[in-house]
Amino acid sequence: MRPLVIKLGGSAGIELERFLASLARLEQPYVLVHGANVELDSLMRRVGLEPRLVTSSSGQVSRYTDEATMDLFLMAYCGKVNKRIVELLQRHGANAVGLSALDGGMVLGRRKARIRIVEDGKAKVLDGDYAGSIESVDVRLMCLLLENSYVPVLTPPALSRDGVAINVDGDKLAMELAIALGAERLLVFSNTAGLLERLDDPSSTIAEIELDRIDEYVSMAQGRMKKKVLAAADAVRRGVGEVILADANRADAITAALAGEGTHIKGSNHATG
Repeated sequence: MRPLVIKLGGSAGIELERFLASLARLEQPYVLVHGANVELDSLMRRVGLEPRLVTSSSGQVSRYTDEATMDLFLMAYCGKVNKRIVELLQRHGANAVGLSALDGGMVLGRRKARIRIVEDGKAKVLDGDYAGSIESVDVRLMCLLLENSYVPVLTPPALSRDGVAINVDGDKLAMELAIALGAERLLVFSNTAGLLERLDDPSSTIAEIELDRIDEYVSMAQGRMKKKVLAAADAVRRGVGEVILADANRADAITAALAGEGTHIKGSNHATG
């Protein structure tokens, strides 16, 4: 049976234990990829650092990750949040194993030490960034765990080609993992019900995204949802049968998403059921 890949966002407002209790009941093999944005922001402020978001010339917003931020990133993502998720899954009967994308050289990428940004309407160059893009995924360790009935719980950072931890986008990490595993579905959960036609109206969830109209849907998306829609479309084009953008806070969130809730992006050859 092909595994599911499930991505859980790290934003505020997610009822973590209820979501994980629902996930632990899933009988199909799965991998959980998670973020920890809100935890990292909180940790940075507790040590007197202010999180810095930067905007690229193409309009993409990302976290500027200098060396000090990367140290705290490892604490928040690989430490507290990863192990709390493992703890909760174990409590609800899933034999979870916590990992980062560094472990076993699973995910390799290219560090972008110098980035071009737009700030106050002016183009600037920032040095010393520890962020990057994913270039390859090795799923041997992941398959070994899945074949022995473990639940892998994976988080950024990844590893650069020169052996340095790099911050990679969690949605893209989940997408690349789903492609490499030949996953049946990629489920992306956040604190919203999917792609909304009207941002302040949860009932305006778009049920299905058509790939040949993707530009329309991307222009409709706000904030991080834009990245999620683009990653979802890319995953389907590259072989994942279906991507679902769904609400982590709905009761029985996993079952509801698989039954049709949220926003669905399907490949032309995907059969439901």
